[in-house]
Amino acid sequence: MARARVESSSERRSVEAIVGLDALADAFVVLRTRDEARRFLRDLCTLPELEALAHRWQTAALLERGMPYLEIAERVPTSTATVTRVAQWLRHGSGGYRLVLDRLNRRGRR
Repeated sequence: MARARVESSSERRSVEAIVGLDALADAFVVLRTRDEARRFLRDLCTLPELEALAHRWQTAALLERGMPYLEIAERVPTSTATVTRVAQWLRHGSGGYRLVLDRLNRRGRR
């Protein structure tokens, strides 16, 4: 029998109030496919913004695997400061990274 996962206090932290964030989150929730998400992100973000988001997500996934910070910085590529920042949010953020990583792990992909 599967055990229920207990959320830590960091996973229950509220997200800062940002005007328009709820509407943006609602827009993501209605997307149904990877292609829809890719198209929406491309229209929403500049190429450098998309690259930065993709690098942060790659960093989170590699941190989850236990890869050393310097190796991540070289592989992604990103700065060690970004790796450190992502690690902090992964451990002490609002739980968004953890939620998605856990769901993807359950589905067997990352």
